[in-house]
Amino acid sequence: MLVVSRFKYAYTIAVCMLGTLFAIPSFVSQETFDKLPGFLQHTVSLGLELRGGSHIQLEVDLRSVEKERQESIVDETRKLLRKQNIKYSKISVQSRGDGSAIFINLKNQDDVPSVQKMLLKIEKQLEVSVSGAQITAVISEAFMDEFAKRVVSESIEVIRHRIDETGTTEPTILRQGRDRIVVQRPGAGDSAEVKKVLGKTAMLTFHAVDEDMESIEAVNPEQKPNLPAKPGVVYLPEDRGNKTMYVPVKKQHSLTGKSVVDAQVTIDNRTGMPAVSIKFDSIDGARKMAELSTKYLGKQFAMVLDGKVLSAPVFQSVLNDGNAQITGNFTMEEATQLALLLRAGSLPAPLNVVEERSVGPSLGADSIVSGKNATICAFIFVALFMLASYGKFGGFAVVSLTANIMLLFACLTLLGATLTLPGIAGIALSIGMAVDANVLIYERIREEIRSGIRAIIAVAQGYRMAMTTIVDSNLTTMVGAIVLYEFGSGPIRGFAVTLALGALISMFTTFSLTKLLIHVWTRRNGNKGFTI
Repeated sequence: MLVVSRFKYAYTIAVCMLGTLFAIPSFVSQETFDKLPGFLQHTVSLGLELRGGSHIQLEVDLRSVEKERQESIVDETRKLLRKQNIKYSKISVQSRGDGSAIFINLKNQDDVPSVQKMLLKIEKQLEVSVSGAQITAVISEAFMDEFAKRVVSESIEVIRHRIDETGTTEPTILRQGRDRIVVQRPGAGDSAEVKKVLGKTAMLTFHAVDEDMESIEAVNPEQKPNLPAKPGVVYLPEDRGNKTMYVPVKKQHSLTGKSVVDAQVTIDNRTGMPAVSIKFDSIDGARKMAELSTKYLGKQFAMVLDGKVLSAPVFQSVLNDGNAQITGNFTMEEATQLALLLRAGSLPAPLNVVEERSVGPSLGADSIVSGKNATICAFIFVALFMLASYGKFGGFAVVSLTANIMLLFACLTLLGATLTLPGIAGIALSIGMAVDANVLIYERIREEIRSGIRAIIAVAQGYRMAMTTIVDSNLTTMVGAIVLYEFGSGPIRGFAVTLALGALISMFTTFSLTKLLIHVWTRRNGNKGFTI
């Protein structure tokens, strides 16, 4: 006989009631939603195509990273050439059709083998060619391809941290091709704010100021003045109130913002202006800062952010605690954004916006209406089929199906999952899957009744013998959903989540709620015979 324990009665009803309670906020109007208690004021998060938002495609500037690495190799090579007293007429990084390369013109051709070994010792991934006394070196293409993957992956992580800092829910960040990243931010119709946060490399570096050269004031702030040239030194702009000064800083940086573990907005005690206090990690950053402040005590040291000098203060004391402060003519908004960028981390390469568009809420509303209509139609057709095929038992399946949908929305709300158009497709598919188990059980019951078994015993046999098939089919669906979630991204993951939840919930409603309804009906029917 079909047996349902009191405990199963209690927990089945409790789960269905709680599921309905947490699903209701997703279906009520905004006015009703505002009146709900705080613990119920949660709804299903909508994806970009449903809620509207911004879509930005970014290109990682890999050439600038390659050139920066080559500049570093040139600086190191120049030092070694002088140390070994090897004469040269020119050493520089020059652009060419397929990128940039290092060119070295030696005065003595006999020094070529030594310089070749020197270059390969500095960077093993260089491809070196020789023409007389001229050496050309480029970073190998295989290394650059591998390097590009790493840079793009690091950029994606930094972008994700930056957007999370702004409180955005469920952004979609995808790699596209070799050097492009797609960022979709639901709810942000204007992409200007996103570009403002993502478009900065926030590369903080610390450089010694060359004492032999003087800072030069720009007469016209919009025009760069004529600046003297010196190997290993570059002039970078610094805003000082109403004027722009070009400060001679050494190209080789001594410390980077990667060692920063925290950055907070503070007030500068001397000026009363907003400032950013930064804390360096205890492993490397604090030690280097102590060494630098000792070495350059009483001397200028420039803090450079994205190619501009933020400040070039004089070390007044040795910084042993790993803490420093960036001061400048910051507004509170600028200081807050700088602190955010430094906390999120430095982008390994500049990003260029190659495409941007906004998805309006009206388009999202149309998608929601279409998805809602499709789901309702699926529900109605499935309900009519079940009622026409199985009568009262089909009605039990329809009640179970309604509970299935409510529980699915409750789970999406509690998990904070994002509902996308493919997710709606997953819900429609779950409706068919939810009654599939009932169809298997009911057909098995019919077979048992035809074989002459009493109806009440046939119900128990139907559940027992169909269970293995139902569990196996749902487990295979779960495996497919897990694979989609693991290897997919964005909307594909949304489909996988609804598919997996639908499979799990359908097993619960089939073996708990539908079974409970049939048990109640058979008891009230007095265990009389019935047809299905």
